[in-house]
Amino acid sequence: MAVPVTKLHSVAKAAAEDLRARVHFCPETGQIWLHEHRMLLVHAEAQALLRKELIDSLGMDRARGLLTRMGYASGLRDAELARTRAENCSDLEAFMTGPQLHTLEGIVRVTPVRIELDRASASFYGEFLWENSWEGQWHRHHYGIHSEPVCWTQIGYACGYTSAFMGRPILYKEVECVGMGHGNCRIVGKPVEEWDDAAAHMRYFRPEAIADQLIDLQTQVVQLRSTIAGKDTLPADMIGSSPGFAAAYALLKAAAASQITVLLLGETGVGKEMFARALHDQGPRRERAFVALNCAAIPNELVESELFGAERGAYTGAQVARPGRFERADGGSLFLDEIGELPLPAQSKLLRVLQDGEIERLGDHKTRKVNVRIIAATHEDLRQRVKEGRFRSDLYYRLNAYQVHIPPLRERKEDISLLAKRFLAKYSALHGKKLRGFTDKAKRALLSYPWPGNIRELQNMVERGVILAPGGTGIEVEHLFTAHAAGEAQEFGLDMNGGLDLHAGGSTAALCQAVFNGVMTLDQLEAKLIETAVDKARGNLSAAARLLGLTRPQLAYRLKRLHDTDAGAEAQGSP
Repeated sequence: MAVPVTKLHSVAKAAAEDLRARVHFCPETGQIWLHEHRMLLVHAEAQALLRKELIDSLGMDRARGLLTRMGYASGLRDAELARTRAENCSDLEAFMTGPQLHTLEGIVRVTPVRIELDRASASFYGEFLWENSWEGQWHRHHYGIHSEPVCWTQIGYACGYTSAFMGRPILYKEVECVGMGHGNCRIVGKPVEEWDDAAAHMRYFRPEAIADQLIDLQTQVVQLRSTIAGKDTLPADMIGSSPGFAAAYALLKAAAASQITVLLLGETGVGKEMFARALHDQGPRRERAFVALNCAAIPNELVESELFGAERGAYTGAQVARPGRFERADGGSLFLDEIGELPLPAQSKLLRVLQDGEIERLGDHKTRKVNVRIIAATHEDLRQRVKEGRFRSDLYYRLNAYQVHIPPLRERKEDISLLAKRFLAKYSALHGKKLRGFTDKAKRALLSYPWPGNIRELQNMVERGVILAPGGTGIEVEHLFTAHAAGEAQEFGLDMNGGLDLHAGGSTAALCQAVFNGVMTLDQLEAKLIETAVDKARGNLSAAARLLGLTRPQLAYRLKRLHDTDAGAEAQGSP
């Protein structure tokens, strides 16, 4: 039942008087307190300029999400005060704490128009008039009349406050806005599931990794420039120039335009999901959804509901009917990672979907047609699992129509430096550091390490290096391999002076690979051979020359050239 407007205004007035009594200014400490929460007085114009800078830097959509989440967090804090008041007053009186705090804090004058509130049954409907909205007024000042509502922080506050107060997600929409040219703003709030277009609004409440987005935008700019120049470039997120990577990508690209089921094979961490996204983005389904599911990360009893959806009451905890991944991917692509971990009952149902293009939700007998391209991935040997009876042979042959093997990072030496530079740029931005790249010793360690965890391990190691390296310096071996740096460097064929350990019993093939893969240059190899020969001959240059098959003058000439090169490097400040 709706509360009469006269009573709403009376309750609002009483709440305002009580809240004003809870505001305390402490000039001795320079603090302002609202109950037990510290508050700030901020110039509205300064706040508006910050808001404008966010919009100009991140774009309207991303700035909206950031500001909405900021308001949501503020609403959650104020809901704590409402809970303390609820012990001594009615639900309506306690609820009015939020609207009155919004007014008291100078954000906007809130006047209740209609409230239907019942905490016992978790039902809610609220309609409020907003007057003197600072956010709407300043947005209009900076950008003129907007086509959509712009009081993002205030909407976030209302959603956060009411959701916390009611104990369930409540979504408000601004149906009138000063920023759109209306005289005042008006909002309406009710449970999320009661809005038909809730998904379009709820996406602004999901946190975004801004640093990742900036890096992605940077790579997209590079890709667009290359495209304009007429070059055949890789997708923005894919990095590689090694023969193994190029072969895998060529196979992927050949399959993109078709509808064939693709099975991605490779060790953990080689980037199978990135390949799957590239396959989707280059195919005819690029405008539709790409949905991913890690079969190993979902409990066996929930896999089927995740894949095929469930009706209300289909199992304990199923409070509402919801679509599965197949329905969400309809018209697009479904990526099933670690397909080998799929339970046998789910394998049987998956096979039926692949054959008939139909699904049934749990607890429902209605069939639903779906049009989904399957992209599967595994690091296991599925043929062996078939022999062991842990994977259906008919499903294996259905999935194994087109294989793409992604090589491990240890077989992609040419790609390590490219990937490391990308991760360095990403995490330097994320952690707010300016670094001078990797030291020579660190570069050699990166190229020599076998990378059992592949690209994921490289990514984690570079982030650790960014965190540990002091700003303005280069990332060193010790920053990357923190546990036993010296021992690891020896294990990878490096001595701690930055060269290849020729006393470690390495073969001729290993030395050749070290030069081919960029672990060391030909000049560095020659210098190390000469140093080792001189050491072995205990400083006797004639004996060292004989060990190397040179005359003494030839050895002396090489030593002088090495000495001049080192002196030149020191004069230029090289490490």
